[in-house]
Amino acid sequence: MAEPIALTALALDAAFGWPRALYRRIGHPVGLFARIIDGCEARWNRPGYSFALRRALGILTLLALLVLVAGSGWALQHLLLASLGGWGWIGVAILAWPALAQRSLFDHVRTVGERIDASDLSGGRTAVGMIVGRDTAELDESGVARAAIESLAESFCDGVAAPLFWLLLLGLPGVWAYKTVNTADSLIGHREERWRAFGWAAACFDDLANWIPARLAGLLLCLAGGGGWRVLWRDARKHASPNAGWPEAAMAGALGLRLAGPVAYDGVMHDKSWIGDGASEAGGDEIDHALAVYLRACLLLWLIAGGALWLR
Repeated sequence: MAEPIALTALALDAAFGWPRALYRRIGHPVGLFARIIDGCEARWNRPGYSFALRRALGILTLLALLVLVAGSGWALQHLLLASLGGWGWIGVAILAWPALAQRSLFDHVRTVGERIDASDLSGGRTAVGMIVGRDTAELDESGVARAAIESLAESFCDGVAAPLFWLLLLGLPGVWAYKTVNTADSLIGHREERWRAFGWAAACFDDLANWIPARLAGLLLCLAGGGGWRVLWRDARKHASPNAGWPEAAMAGALGLRLAGPVAYDGVMHDKSWIGDGASEAGGDEIDHALAVYLRACLLLWLIAGGALWLR
């Protein structure tokens, strides 16, 4: 039943995203994961603890959360399929729906493009600051546009391809276990001294969980963009992450842009390698082009889910 579940979840997300009314009333499941992780980090990631103890407590935090989330997902899926019979998969699809982010990612990036098109650089910085972790206050128009495009490419994996992959493979427990790991990595899976030990497990699990989806995302973006293969094979490994470089290099190649490069986090400049060829200048037109590639790549994921259903 995984495939009709996946197609229905994709359709719900494409049509509605995660409605603001729902967000105001109940929040989002990822927010609950974040609160649990933040609470454990505040309690257990103490400077006075040894590196080994903090790493062990980070592993314990992640495993406990995975057992809770995957176990709850399995129980709910089993209950719905057993109690509702042939209609139970619809309930499972509704519960899987918030794990996908096709619509919200498109809307966030489109907002950045609209601000740039309106010559509202300040608004563009604010809008892109909602989806990237880098410093945005000093970005020029090209910097804002590139940041939005990079986030679109990377989040195509984290927010769409990878959740769908794990939903198809392991159902409801699989997709929410993935979102747990991905949330933990975004919060604590950093190399800075504070998180290096406690977030080690989150970073490693996230790398493993995204290994196949990231490469699939890169291939799909090249197919959707009608090219970019040379840049994909050449530059995917230039990224510090073993996975994020694949969709980013694919998008850079498909658009004929240079992405990445030097970037500031918390006031500290990091001299990252450039990914891609061509100009580093970008604006609203490039964001529109990137969104068109993204939409076609999402449609290819729909075809994959539909193909899996047909094969079953």
